[in-house]
Amino acid sequence: MSDGNDLISFIASMSGEGNLRVEENLGDGFVRLRVSEAERRQAKHDIQHVEDIVVEMLRNARDAGARNIYLATSKEEGVRTLLFLDDGSGVPEDMCDRIFDARVTSKLESMRMDKWGVHGRGMALFSIRQNTQTAEVVTSAQGGGSSFRVVVDTAALGERADQSTWPTASKDEDGILSCVKGPHNINRAVCEFACEELHGCDVYLGTPTEIAATLYAHAASRVDTTRLLFLDSEQSLPVVDRLTCAADAGDFIRIASDMGIEISERTAHRILGGSITPLKSIASRLLREKEPSMGEPAQIDLTRDRRGLKISKEDIASFSRTMERDFADLASRYFLTLSREPKVRVTKDRITVTFEIDKEDT
Repeated sequence: MSDGNDLISFIASMSGEGNLRVEENLGDGFVRLRVSEAERRQAKHDIQHVEDIVVEMLRNARDAGARNIYLATSKEEGVRTLLFLDDGSGVPEDMCDRIFDARVTSKLESMRMDKWGVHGRGMALFSIRQNTQTAEVVTSAQGGGSSFRVVVDTAALGERADQSTWPTASKDEDGILSCVKGPHNINRAVCEFACEELHGCDVYLGTPTEIAATLYAHAASRVDTTRLLFLDSEQSLPVVDRLTCAADAGDFIRIASDMGIEISERTAHRILGGSITPLKSIASRLLREKEPSMGEPAQIDLTRDRRGLKISKEDIASFSRTMERDFADLASRYFLTLSREPKVRVTKDRITVTFEIDKEDT
C-alpha cells in the first residue's frame, strides 16, 4: 500500500494542481507551498469585508501623496461599487494593470506603520483583486492623480448590514478627534481614516451624483479658466479637475464616464446649474456635529422606528429613483424641473413622497 507521500505525489501528478500550488513535498503530509499560492491564501485573510477594501484604498491614496480623496459608493442588487478618485501621484500607463500583482509597490524605502498595521508590502491591491469581481484603474495620469473602481459581490465578500448609520465623534483631552459610536460600516471606516489623517488630507464620501457635483465645484475653484482656452483635452488636467472642462451636459456625461462616474443627462444639467450642493469633507462634518442638548429629544430615524413601518435606506433610495423616472412624463408636459430627488418620508402608518419643483418653474 502506498504511503501518504506517494498519495500526495499521485494526486499532484494526476490533477496538475500540485505542480502549481506545491513547491516541495516534505513528507508526512507536509508540503512547501509555492510563493504564489501562499500569497493567494494571505490575500484571502487580508480582505475579509468590504470595509477592509475601503481602508486599504484610502491608505494607498494617502501614501501616493493625495491631499483630496473622493469615494463614490453605490449598491444595486447585492453588488457594491466603490470608486476612489484622488489627486495623488498617479499611476504610469504601463503600470495600471501590473500594480495589482503581488509585491508590486512604489514604496521601496517608505513602508509605513499606522493604526491599521504595516502598509507598503505591495499586497493591498493584489488582495483586493483576489477578493472582488473587478478591481481596476479607470484613468490616471502620472503626477495627476487616479481613479480606481472596485466592484464587489457582497454575497461572496460581506459588508455590514447597516450601511446608513453615521458614527458620532468626540475629542479627547488632547483635542484629538476620534469616532466613538456606530457600526463598523463603510461610513465609519472612512470617518476613522479622516480622523487619523485630519491634517494630512481631506476625504469626501457620497453617491456618484454627489461626488460628481463636489468634483465639479472644487475644480471650478482650483482651475484658472484662462488655462482651459489652451488645453487640447481634459486629459491634460489632473483627474479630479477634469469635469471643469465640460461645456454642456453631453460633455459632462462623457468626462464623468471616463472617470468612472455614470450619471444621467438630467443629473448633469442639475450639477451644471448648481442645484446639487457639494459635499463637505468628512472631517468638517464630524467637527460640526452636535450631540442633543439636555432636555432636547433625540431625533428619531423614522426609517428605523420599530413602532411603525420599517424600510431600509437602500430601498427608499431605489423607490425615490423610480418616482423620479415616473415624474418625467408629467414634467415634460408641464415644463417642470425637480430641484432635487423626490423625498420619501416613512412614518408609523404612512409613506409620503414629496416632489420639490424648481422655483423658476412656478
